[in-house]
Amino acid sequence: MNSGPAQVPAEFARALHSLRATRVRTEVHLEEVPGPGRVAPFSVALTAEVVDPHTDDELASGRFVVLHDPAGQEAWDGTFRLVTLVRARLEAELGAEDLLAEVAWTWFADALADAGVHPRAAGGTVTRILSKSFGSLADRPDEIEVEIRASWTAPDGDLGPHLRAWSVLLCQAAGLPPLPPGVTAMGSRR
Repeated sequence: MNSGPAQVPAEFARALHSLRATRVRTEVHLEEVPGPGRVAPFSVALTAEVVDPHTDDELASGRFVVLHDPAGQEAWDGTFRLVTLVRARLEAELGAEDLLAEVAWTWFADALADAGVHPRAAGGTVTRILSKSFGSLADRPDEIEVEIRASWTAPDGDLGPHLRAWSVLLCQAAGLPPLPPGVTAMGSRR
């Protein structure tokens, strides 16, 4: 967080509590890191890695940033803006799909809707990254990544559902199967 504890508004403190109380799947390893200091008076960020429980390989990674301006910002349409990034390697077949961007954006929209989140002023980009090796590295297989950047405004400081939705998006991009209905994953916080 980019401000001293004595200056933190109660609404932001409640938002921090809602984040810290949120549990996600055990494959999602979260870490709190400093938020950006110039975009809003108050911020916090979480980084995440989705780790394969069988191999400990990283399947996806990302960042979840909370910006809070008690006075609000016109472009946000509110006082809490969430800015996220999800990055994952894809199988070649999925990475070559012409509709990859549309599919990945649907993952984002569905994750929010399934969590009961109704974002305001949502927007973002989906980028496909192809890495092809040459010369002495030519034997390496091609790598395809998807990068989903999204931001939206939360209607209030109850950010738990937003964090859960983002963690679902991370797991979807990582290729993990969804949890069956009614099953709640009890996640660890690292």
